[in-house]
Amino acid sequence: MPKTIGGTEFRKMILSGAKVLEINRTKVDSLNVFPVPDGDTGTNMSLTIQSAVKELGLCPSNRLSELCDAVSKGALKGARGNSGVILSQLFRGICAQIKNGEEVTIKGFAKAMENGTKVAYSAVSKPKEGTMLTVARLMSEFAKQSAPKYKDFADFLTDVIKKGEEALAQTPELLPVLKKAGVVDSGGMGLLCIYKGFLAVLNGEEVEEYVAPEAGKSDEDVFGDNSDIINLDLGEIEFAYCTEFFIINLKKSTTLADIDKLKEKLMQIGDSVICIGDLELVKVHVHTNTPGLALTYAVDLGELDRVKIENMLEQNRALRAKREAEKKEMGMLAICTGEGIAAIFKDLLVDRVIEGGQTMNPSAEDIADAVQKINAEHVFVFPNNKNIILAAEQAKALVHNRTIHVIPTKNVPQGFAAALAFNSECSAEENKTDMIHSIDNVRAGQVTYAVRATSVNGFNLKEGDIIGLDDKKILAKGSNVDDTMLALIDRLKDSSHEIITLYYGKDVKEEDAQALAERVAEKFPDCDVDVHFGGQPIYYYIVSLE
Repeated sequence: MPKTIGGTEFRKMILSGAKVLEINRTKVDSLNVFPVPDGDTGTNMSLTIQSAVKELGLCPSNRLSELCDAVSKGALKGARGNSGVILSQLFRGICAQIKNGEEVTIKGFAKAMENGTKVAYSAVSKPKEGTMLTVARLMSEFAKQSAPKYKDFADFLTDVIKKGEEALAQTPELLPVLKKAGVVDSGGMGLLCIYKGFLAVLNGEEVEEYVAPEAGKSDEDVFGDNSDIINLDLGEIEFAYCTEFFIINLKKSTTLADIDKLKEKLMQIGDSVICIGDLELVKVHVHTNTPGLALTYAVDLGELDRVKIENMLEQNRALRAKREAEKKEMGMLAICTGEGIAAIFKDLLVDRVIEGGQTMNPSAEDIADAVQKINAEHVFVFPNNKNIILAAEQAKALVHNRTIHVIPTKNVPQGFAAALAFNSECSAEENKTDMIHSIDNVRAGQVTYAVRATSVNGFNLKEGDIIGLDDKKILAKGSNVDDTMLALIDRLKDSSHEIITLYYGKDVKEEDAQALAERVAEKFPDCDVDVHFGGQPIYYYIVSLE
């Protein structure tokens, strides 16, 4: 039985953990506290670890140092939602501890778990007990205390998981909202799935080859792009000359094997090699620092035709200069769903809009990629969802030559208010302050439907009930959308509010939205009422009170 684990076992453990989590993803999603159709903890965690699996697939070595770097990098790039970010930080802490040896002892792994917990807690500004952080902490505390008495790694991990299951069962006692909903913490459940995958490897259970699906980039074609900046990596160029030519009138002594040998020679002096054709004609393309050598190799096979050599260094310098000249001081990025919502952000001069929200949290890498496409020194990011804020913060580590300022907008109306507060004549720090102040003046809510029966926030809900909620709790329920919307506004409104704005979703007809706006104006005559097409899924309406 194993007393230590090496790189080969560690790779298998990550693959197995990803597989067990994916199998249980829907179950983990279903543990969402609110019975709304946006439970996505399992999906976010699964996509995060799948990104680590993808990075592992690119790692040819089984040395722990290289595997650990791949897992840390992949998990961070793929981190989605709060649960995915926390998972990425757990992996980061574990990998940082075990990467320096050839193998990991039980005591070493316990220390790594402790470090993972420490790093994960530090990533969350206000850690809550009763969440996956608690499960991770109690598991790591048990591991540290009990590690010396174990000789077999599988026995050790079996008992660590038992402790985790006990901790998970206790989460409703630590977090009242879980108890009211009658569920355990979904992130804690996801973490245990991963550890059960680890244990399967140590027990010698066969783990099928697992290929993670693509994590799914945001569909920017739907949302377009307000910037004209081309997405080019303007890093240092390794090979300076783009060299293209044809080989014609091949010598009678030339064989197909000679063409293959030419390709091998070209690959030794450059990259982006294309060498295709037959004994009639060969097309060659290579990026190299020695174009003359490429031509010398080729002329042994036949005559050269249509030779083209371009200096990519000069092109790169020109493009750098152009981008630097066009670079502005500040830009804005918004994350949202719904064509109408995206169009409003563009009207507010937001440079770039990427798709994301409930059920589809973008990863830290998605956000970082979008920021890189905005040619500005400072970029303000509006997450517009409390489950995206942490991923936006993590994106800072993936961005170069930009400063990200995350404005903690929890909903779309707050994002609109932040964008409206932007003043190009003020400094970045002044804008950041004004934007954060602006979101305090917005009260927002949304209307959707319950996906299961539960009792929460004083409401006994059954599947299909229409519910109205703010960012924290359910405030209204009803049998139809309009009455629930009116009840929700009644709960949200105070005497300071002068404007009520409705954004209707893709499942609501324009005439129905106009009719509801008239009812709202009639019931709240002290407010101006406006209505816009949002096109958002899941939520029939988003409402803003200012």
